[in-house]
Amino acid sequence: MHNGTTSSLPPEQNSTLHHEDAAGGESIHLLPSDYVGDEEKVTGIEIEAVDSTGQFPPPFSWRKLLEFAGPGLLMSVAFLDPGNLEGDLQAGAIAGYSLLWLLMWSTIMGLVIQLLSLRLGVATGRHLAELSREEYPYWASILLWFMAEVALIGADIQEVIGSAIAINILSNGFVPIWGGVLITAFDCFIFLFLENYGVRKLEAFFAVLMTAMALSFAWMFIDTRPSGEELTLGLFIPRLSANTIQKAVGVVGCVITPHNVFLYSALVQSRKIDPTKKGKVQEALNYYTIESSTAVLVSFTLNLAVTTIFAKGFYGTSRAENIGLVNAGQYLQERYGRGSFPILYIWGVGLLAAGQSSTMTGTYAGQFIMEGFLNLRMKKWVRSVITRSCAIIPTIVVAVLFNRSQDSLDSLNEWLNVVQGMQIPFAIIPLLTLVSNERIMGVFKIGTTIEVKQNATNRIESWHLSTNRTRKTQLFKVDGLTKIPLPALSFNDHRRWPTPHIVYTTPLVTSVDHC
Repeated sequence: MHNGTTSSLPPEQNSTLHHEDAAGGESIHLLPSDYVGDEEKVTGIEIEAVDSTGQFPPPFSWRKLLEFAGPGLLMSVAFLDPGNLEGDLQAGAIAGYSLLWLLMWSTIMGLVIQLLSLRLGVATGRHLAELSREEYPYWASILLWFMAEVALIGADIQEVIGSAIAINILSNGFVPIWGGVLITAFDCFIFLFLENYGVRKLEAFFAVLMTAMALSFAWMFIDTRPSGEELTLGLFIPRLSANTIQKAVGVVGCVITPHNVFLYSALVQSRKIDPTKKGKVQEALNYYTIESSTAVLVSFTLNLAVTTIFAKGFYGTSRAENIGLVNAGQYLQERYGRGSFPILYIWGVGLLAAGQSSTMTGTYAGQFIMEGFLNLRMKKWVRSVITRSCAIIPTIVVAVLFNRSQDSLDSLNEWLNVVQGMQIPFAIIPLLTLVSNERIMGVFKIGTTIEVKQNATNRIESWHLSTNRTRKTQLFKVDGLTKIPLPALSFNDHRRWPTPHIVYTTPLVTSVDHC
């Protein structure tokens, strides 16, 4: 016997033996089973360790993943707001498939930035605006706040324009665009009311809106039947001409939205995570990474579909230079509408879902930005009134004066994408500075590998071992959270298993001994 320790439990009692080491950090359970006649047959042993220190993430769980799902969905809405749709359709109509590679790499860059944002929020328990106020001089903090507000107001104007156009389409022109602007000015209060029933209810509502967008744009994509060869070439062969530079900047600006960087670092704190326990932090990072990557992949697919639809239908035509959100639905109906096929209204539903979902995330982002940078606490409806007023006033002036003119709303939308592209450094620079600071991030700073040294009280994952009644020695490799050589399980088999025995652990070897 190992160290001379045995157990006196009878074999007919299919019992569990617990053992804690001297440090009290490890609990191990042996579960013998299936005793057959006079010869007991061991079909399985379960070894389970309990990590009381919280330094190791628990095993993957689908149920746990669902618990963490939600913030990534809200974050991905910014990848599909009306500004994105404006950039997508104009890039497709004017540049064809040639800017798809830029859309793909911009989305990848946007995802990486959001992963850094969630890392900052989870590891510190504070969001980007808060940390920027604490770490930067006062003048720099005010400058960053101003730039974030400019980007946010620009995005909010795009959301208002998109929603107003969608309302005009779905009402068959009965509600003018300026009327849609006024309706959109107040609809955010409906979402604030919905939030009172819990953040999970709000996340579920956004999931419905995202589903509506996905179905609408997927339907149109399938109906247009774009060229698979041209789509593939556009994705993997970079091309950029002089007349598409402005569209290229707009694509980057509408995909990587500055206010979204501030938003996601705050949204991930809706789940209670103890930042002092490495295992809990790493678990949250793992689940959030899976969820956000999936959500961004879906948003990229939808952006790709919109760009491809307009590239197939309008690239190289006389209408390419004149197409925008205002007349896109009508052009789609003329180009693809066959008989009673309501592609105009399908586009309207997708556009309305994009505008309404991004409306609430914009309100959220504004709340976190103002509270974080200025340490100014105010109710969400007050903040929403302030933000909405800044967006509504210029939008309604343009809508009333020019109504459906291409030189008004579409041009405004296009230049707002460029403005947001220029604001990106004012969100990215503080993010990279903070997330690489070891004093703030600890072991979770970027560029650092979290190493867990194995010792007598380390965490052992649940193992399920099996053996037979032959006299053989079976070795098992165990994949633990360690950087040193993996331990081996020495299982000295015998014909009988009279009693369960204690498992002894050392830094390098774990052995199961029995008679």
